[in-house]
Amino acid sequence: MGVQPTSSSPETGKESHAGKYLTFQVGNENYGIPVLRTREIIRLPKITPVPQMPVHVRGVINLRGKVIPVVDLRARFGLRESGTDERTCIVVVHLQLADRGQIAMGLVVDAVDEVANITAADIEPTPEFAAGTDTSHIVAMAKVKGAVKTLLNLDQLLAA
Repeated sequence: MGVQPTSSSPETGKESHAGKYLTFQVGNENYGIPVLRTREIIRLPKITPVPQMPVHVRGVINLRGKVIPVVDLRARFGLRESGTDERTCIVVVHLQLADRGQIAMGLVVDAVDEVANITAADIEPTPEFAAGTDTSHIVAMAKVKGAVKTLLNLDQLLAA
């Protein structure tokens, strides 16, 4: 269920990534995830820590009777902690895990921007980085209103 190109052709890959994306900020960077993978956006509630989790797993929340794990994208991306403000929120998303099926997970982001309709013309392939750099969590780069937004593959980003 992850967003993957349907062919090795750059044009076909661009077409397959076109669509509506929820865009948000983490640090000074802008990201996008498919809006169809987004369940809801909530204010930052009290997060219950869980012992011996990786540093980017903040803990769990109780969302209408369901316990949902919460990942801090700032920590997941290796950024330093900056505190929270009134724009900090949790984006609840659906993940498709091979061993457990579909699960809900919360993502702490600094701010939600908008739902953007990203066309194939706005999409560029992920650039080549230094050897050994893992970019499997990046679907593509999108140009939206003069800014570059990194389109994320949630399943790859959060499966580890």
